[in-house]
Amino acid sequence: MNFILFDGPERNNLLPFTYTRPVAEIRVGILSLREKWEKHLNTSTTSETQDYLSEKFSKTTLDKNIKINPVYLPTENLAGIVKNLQENQALFDDDRPIAYFFTNNQKVNFDDFEVIQYTHDDLLKISNTWDIFRLNGEAIQRDFELLTQGRKSQPIPNSVFCIHKENIFLEEGAKVELASLNASAGPIYIGKDAEIMEACAIRGPFALCDHSTLKMGAKIYGPTTVGPHCKVGGEVNNSVFFGYSNKAHDGFLGNSVIGEWCNLGADTNNSNLKNNYAEVRLWNYETENFARTRLQFCGLMMGDHSKCGINTMFNTGTVVGVSANIFGSGFPRNFIPSFSWGGAAGMTTFKTDKAFEVAREVMKRRNLEFDQIEEKILEHVFEISSKHRRN
Repeated sequence: MNFILFDGPERNNLLPFTYTRPVAEIRVGILSLREKWEKHLNTSTTSETQDYLSEKFSKTTLDKNIKINPVYLPTENLAGIVKNLQENQALFDDDRPIAYFFTNNQKVNFDDFEVIQYTHDDLLKISNTWDIFRLNGEAIQRDFELLTQGRKSQPIPNSVFCIHKENIFLEEGAKVELASLNASAGPIYIGKDAEIMEACAIRGPFALCDHSTLKMGAKIYGPTTVGPHCKVGGEVNNSVFFGYSNKAHDGFLGNSVIGEWCNLGADTNNSNLKNNYAEVRLWNYETENFARTRLQFCGLMMGDHSKCGINTMFNTGTVVGVSANIFGSGFPRNFIPSFSWGGAAGMTTFKTDKAFEVAREVMKRRNLEFDQIEEKILEHVFEISSKHRRN
């Protein structure tokens, strides 16, 4: 059976993160949505996504295929139903397809399908950017159980202070010394070759993914995920780093989502609560207006390859696009378009030749190449985001 993870209607509500990746590549919990589905299905998957992303994230279609909307976080029960779908059967969540079985070249019309309603109460769905941090605690718990079932943690050094040690798991090569790990409110997962430096204080749920580092004295409140190849310090509360991003110094980050290849300068702080305690509104790319989140706490959404200088201050509910470079005193706007250069004093366009030069150097430091495929993706993002820039 061939499994295809497709970008559903939620994709536009997950911008700026889906500017540069299919929905399936979003990380929530310990694993990306794709990694979750592949572990539950016990097989690889491909992507049906935007044309400009398809060279990097390709789709394979065979005679028999099951398409899955990856915004639904898989469970053993959900994945079992999906795997057992028969030809012309579709699994729905009310009026939204979760998955359906089709044959190659078949024109899909759900009126011709046998529709099965999913009636179990274990559905978690990533419909908006803020769901990534809002549902992160439950996602960490599910991934922790999936990854550690029947396995034994590497030994936890005696110098580490632990509460509920049974909820702490260290993968091979993980390093931790002279730290405080409190897993009473949720599990703590430390990935392969990850390191927690001295004097870090951590409250679960928390995931430090492969090859990532917590800098000395970091204070982490769960539910928080630090994706692979990240460096994080300072104070972090209920936030998700996708991967290859740094917040290496002091400063506060709360109720936020940080994409890949981002860097937060020293003493960067974000507000996650309005002074009047009112509901936070967040920029929506589809409506080109500020959408209700129904949340009192909501911080920073930062797209891939964006950076900010030292002492940057972000207001409650700020959205930063792709490849923005933010610096200077004062609070910048709470919507910063992709390829913006500047801060509260004003923004100009961050030209692609300069932006690509930065991306090339940043990726080279991690022994990865900013190749023509990556360049074409960002060129396309530059073009489609131009309507949001003033010059």
